[in-house]
Order: sequence, then structure tokens, then C-alpha cells
Amino acid sequence: MVVRRSRCARRALLESLLMTTMLTSDLPLPKIGRGKVRDIYAAGHDRVLLVTTDRISAFDVVMAETIPMKGAVLTQISAFWFRKLEGVVPHHMISADTDEIIAQVPALKDHRADILGRAMLCRRTNVFPIECVIRGYICGSAWKEYAQAGTLAGEKLAPGLTESAKLEPAIFSPATKAETGHDENITVARVREIVGGEVAHELESMARTVYALGERIARLQGIIIADTKFEFGRDANSRIILIDEVMTPDSSRFWAADVYKPDQPQPSFDKQPLRDYLEAERRAGRWNGDAPPPPLPASVVDATSQRYLEAYRRITGSELSI
Repeated sequence: MVVRRSRCARRALLESLLMTTMLTSDLPLPKIGRGKVRDIYAAGHDRVLLVTTDRISAFDVVMAETIPMKGAVLTQISAFWFRKLEGVVPHHMISADTDEIIAQVPALKDHRADILGRAMLCRRTNVFPIECVIRGYICGSAWKEYAQAGTLAGEKLAPGLTESAKLEPAIFSPATKAETGHDENITVARVREIVGGEVAHELESMARTVYALGERIARLQGIIIADTKFEFGRDANSRIILIDEVMTPDSSRFWAADVYKPDQPQPSFDKQPLRDYLEAERRAGRWNGDAPPPPLPASVVDATSQRYLEAYRRITGSELSI
């Protein structure tokens, strides 16, 4: 049963969540993994529970501080996209509704507050060790490499591109997955070596399909999805399905369409306040880019939290409601 709450009750609940953040979870289920942001639990033979904490990483380094509301934002944006993708590509989400999850996993009934809004019950898969990145615009690390060498992952791109320029068509730009340390851009040929030619083709095709749908819907909300990364796995029926998070502020760069100007960096609806702070610390010689990161001022934590909430509002067209 799904419990519906009044607007006042939802507001009180959100205010309560703003006062409490989660660094790590502790649930009465077998824990089978821990990523930079998510804790993964077994929830039956062929299901897993993904719990998105309020941990945050930047430049592949996990911060010591947590970001209020981040876990709920990431989970619920992903749920929004998974619902949009029904009938388009198969995916792993069973439910992101807290009460529905508890109904299916009764061991969680005394832990409702711990998983509220931040948990997703999913089909279990064997995960492909590839980040399937789609770049619709050239920015970030891709722009840095291109500006220096005219390449991406060592492969030549068209000459004359400028920073934040639209790429037509969008580029499939895979990378290796890294639980710690830095992901590494690789060529499509390398993906074929890792997973085989047929699977590589299907991963690229599915990634392009998801990006095309997401880019079109986000445009209607005044958002450009400049780039994004997807993960895929093979389920118990040997299907390749979309997994993990989908077009969130952690996995994507969101730009406001009404202020987009090529030939320069763009303001982002993501963790940009955090990135800007860390870049300043690096330029000042107070951080070398590796763990441990510098402490985050409260102003950076708050600004980052507000960016996540704004990303949810802009992408979904509604306030976060859990």
C-alpha cells in the first residue's frame, strides 16, 4: 500500500530530512557492495536494494562531508527516468516507493526512516565493467584533451570545435569503471575487446537511445543534458538491461538552455559549487587532487544541496516529494 501525505506533512518530512544526512547505511540485509555513493544489499535471490547515501564525490574522490537531500534526489530522479523508459529499454527498477519496498522486503519495516526516498528495489544483474558515456557537447575532461591534442581517448575528433560546442551526432565515449581512483576513457575498439563486438554494439545502441529520450524530455524543461554516463548489466534471463542511476546530477552535466553560450564553460545544475571549490583549492596548492580531500565549508555544502534540489525541480517539473 502506498501512503499519501498532505502537503504540510511532506514539507515537515523534508525539513526533517534536511537536518539528518546519511554517510553509510546499516540495514538487516546482507550487504554485497559499497560504491562511492550507494550501498548495495541482497534482497532475495534475484533482487538487490540500492541505498543512495548522502556521500558525494568529485574528481573521483569521496568527500568526508555529506550533502543534505542528495540521496533522495538521485534516487527519485533515476526513478523518474526509469518510468519514462518503460517500453523503450529494459531496466532494473522494481520500485522506488518506500512503502512498496517494505511490503516486498518485510525485514525493512523497522527501518523506514533509514530508507525513506533513498532506496530502490532492483533486479540483480551481472554488471558490465564499462561506463557508457554519451557526450552531446564537448566539455569537461573531453574538452581538456581535445584542446591539447584534438583527440578524445586518443582518437581524432573533427577540427575546429570550441568549448561547449554541440557534437552532431553525439559521441559514444566509453570509460573503464573504477570503484576507487579515476575512471579512464577508452576506445570503442577496447570495449569490443572487453565484452565482445555484439555486446559492445548493443551497449552503444541502448546508451544512445536513452540519451536521445532524456535529451528531448529535458529540453522541454529548459535543460540541456551536455553529457551523461550509463551502466548496464545482464539479468537472470540474460537480457542486457539499464542499471544504477540514470541522468542524475552525479552522472550528468545539466545546463540551462536559456543561458547556454558556446565557446565558454557553462554553469551547471549539478555539483558545480563543489567542483569550483576543489579546483580553487588545487590551484592554490592546498590539494593535490587525491584523497583525502580538503574539508568543505558549510556554504559549499548548502549550495551543492540546493543545486541537487533545483536539478530535480527542473528535470521533473515538480518539487521533490517522497
